[in-house]
Amino acid sequence: MRRRFIVRGLVQGVTFRVTAADEGRRLGITGRIWNRPDGAVECVAEGEEAALERFRRWLHHGPGLARVERVDVVDLPGPARYQDFRVSRGED
Repeated sequence: MRRRFIVRGLVQGVTFRVTAADEGRRLGITGRIWNRPDGAVECVAEGEEAALERFRRWLHHGPGLARVERVDVVDLPGPARYQDFRVSRGED
């Protein structure tokens, strides 16, 4: 499965992307995560549905300094594109 997550709140400048990528790798999923100009963090993640659900639950709280207000989730069509989970400057 492929899913796009948009995380809103105090999520930039609080190690959110790095710890989310670590969590994704721990769960065995692949993808990319990046800061958006509007202050949100966006992520495309790929993997088993159960692992993506655990990742979604983690995104709702994030690292200790984050203050997550909302997580929007959209299922994406198409095959997996990523071999690893990385912080990036955008979906590549």
